Amino acid sequence: MKGSFTSGLWVACFVSSVTALADELPRSEQIKAFHAAGFNQETSECEIQETGSYGPVTMELVEDLNGDGRPDALITEGSTYCYGQAGTGFYLVSQQPDGHWKLMLKESGVAEFLASKGSNGWPDVEVGGPGLCFPVLRYDGQSYRVHHSVGERCAD
Repeated sequence: MKGSFTSGLWVACFVSSVTALADELPRSEQIKAFHAAGFNQETSECEIQETGSYGPVTMELVEDLNGDGRPDALITEGSTYCYGQAGTGFYLVSQQPDGHWKLMLKESGVAEFLASKGSNGWPDVEVGGPGLCFPVLRYDGQSYRVHHSVGERCAD
């Protein structure tokens, strides 16, 4: 059964799993970031459906990734039900000039930010997970798209 959290309990639940880096982000902004990633004040759909292990929604990183002077956040959640063999998914959200948060990237797997960059200073993202070939995504000014793949078993 899907249960709702009260606003304060929901904030406490998510804030308790936020890393020290996120402590610099006010709670009101953390809530906006979670909303932009698609999480609201109800239990996660992955948590409801998961029959195995579930890793709660966590704000892993808060940093200005593209050098625009505004915070960006990496939000993760663990669930084989929602994210398949990777067992985890990530959401990259960015605070916009008007103060709203925008979902930049949502993928199954583990995000690794690379030194190479795409449009507007956004770092390329290698998406890790099971297997031996991993996509590297690059921001083109509109969205992240596959740029190339890396790994031992990638087709040329």
